[in-house]
Amino acid sequence: MFASKIPPKTLVHLSRSLGTMLESGIQIRRSLQITLKKIGHPPTRNVLGLISDDIVAGTDIGSAFRRHGRFFPSLFIDMLEMAENSGALPEVLKHLAEHYENNIRLKREFIQSIIWPGFQLVAAIFVIAILILVLGMVAETTGNNDLSVLVFGLVGPKGAIIWLCGTFGSIAGVFFAYKMINGLFQGEKVLDTFLIRIPVLGHCMRAFAIARFSWAYYLTQQTGMPVVESLKGSLRATGNGAFMASSPNICGTILEGATLTDALARSELFPDDFLEMVSVAEESGTVPEALNRLSPQFEENARSHLKTLTRAVTVLVWLIVAGFIVFFVFRFILWYVDQINQALQGT
Repeated sequence: MFASKIPPKTLVHLSRSLGTMLESGIQIRRSLQITLKKIGHPPTRNVLGLISDDIVAGTDIGSAFRRHGRFFPSLFIDMLEMAENSGALPEVLKHLAEHYENNIRLKREFIQSIIWPGFQLVAAIFVIAILILVLGMVAETTGNNDLSVLVFGLVGPKGAIIWLCGTFGSIAGVFFAYKMINGLFQGEKVLDTFLIRIPVLGHCMRAFAIARFSWAYYLTQQTGMPVVESLKGSLRATGNGAFMASSPNICGTILEGATLTDALARSELFPDDFLEMVSVAEESGTVPEALNRLSPQFEENARSHLKTLTRAVTVLVWLIVAGFIVFFVFRFILWYVDQINQALQGT
């Protein structure tokens, strides 16, 4: 689960460099030797050196890379094997470079989009911590220890530390639990199957998965890969556990003699408009070309869903902050009224 993997940027550099040199007629062994000298990631250099030695010893390219399957993405290795057999290795490597470069760009856009909502949430947590600290100072000044009821029984420096550790600890716990579940066998499939049903988040995840599926299906079909193997590789390329979990069902339906449209529809993961496009293209025998032509539109749709998700997260953060403010205001009012009643009863 914690095995070293090739960094995405290094993978882009490797794919593009190998593709360019192979296209110019340089042999794969020499291309690997030149490429590994230009790569700044030591583990990648070590792995490429071992792969080069295997190829010199007579191992084919696909098998040499597959021996290090934990280091490279499965789609990358699958595509290398099929491209080597079809003689389209340079073209496939260039397409892979574009694919992984696009993944990097999308990830960067997502991170940039959640920076502001994340900052708002962190600011709200620290504002509450400051409130707890100030109430502790007020309690010491007035000698009134009843102020602890305003913030979950927390007051003063100790209360602020407990609040910060509790909130940030909970966030870290959720993050590491997600990573742990994602790394377990079948964990990613179960988790993504659940997340994809959440309205806004699910639409965003589904849109990105369909864009990647469309690109990968076109590319695998261009290498001459059989439809079933092409579907397996394309569903893995989505990076979405729900789509990967549907692979046996979709491929089984194809083997039963059903059309691609019916097989995809049975998974209940693809929207009606996408299935309609596949159906029309299937009638004319141009499914790979149609998906490749429409893939940029699917990607743009995914970006649109990402913006919607960002707005939803922003609204959620504001609702959480507003909820805390309203809660503390009412708690303060009730506490103040109680103090007045106690003063009146004492007179």
